[in-house]
This record gives sequence, structure tokens and C-alpha cells, in this order.
Amino acid sequence: MELISIKTAPKEFRVRLLQALGYDVDPEGIYATKDGKPVVDKYINKAVRVENMAIMPGSTIVIDDNPISIASYFEEHEETS
Repeated sequence: MELISIKTAPKEFRVRLLQALGYDVDPEGIYATKDGKPVVDKYINKAVRVENMAIMPGSTIVIDDNPISIASYFEEHEETS
């Protein structure tokens, strides 16, 4: 599985990507939202900022792009062969 960074993508691109996946942003354009509520990264219990979001491969799961959240996601969703 290849990871592609969107860290350097323009904010407008990241917002449109969120919208295509059924998410949105708060009125200030800072936090990712779902149904009007901030998306909270369950691994670190913090609201996901648009500038630090990661969309996990093969899913529509949005988390913070910190190493703890990413490692925890892959540990939780590891494929068994």
C-alpha cells in the first residue's frame, strides 16, 4: 500500500477532498467536520485540523497525521493473510 502525502496540497484542494468524502470544514476553515461536528481523532482525542489531516488508504477515515495516530490506525486495521 502506497501512502501519498497531501501535506503540501493547497488548502482548497484538501477542503474539496473532504467534501467529496462526505466531510466539510468549520466556518473558520480550520477543522474537519462531519454532520456539523468536529472530526475527532480517536487515537489522540483531538479535533482534526485541515492542515494536519490524513485520509487513510482504502477508506474515508480522517485522522491527524501524527505518528501515533498513523501507527495506531495501521495496528488496528492490519490485514491478516
